Amino acid sequence: RAFHRILKLSRTIADLAGDETIAASHLAEALQYRPRDQR
Repeated sequence: RAFHRILKLSRTIADLAGDETIAASHLAEALQYRPRDQR
C-alpha cells in the first residue's frame, strides 16, 4: 500500500512539473514527504 501512495504522489509531482513520465527525482521527492518513523 505504501508503494502505491508513493507512486500516486510521484505522479502528482511529475504532473505539477509538466512532465509526462515519472522520473527518479519525482520518486525521491515523494519519499521525502513520507513520515520517518511510520510503523
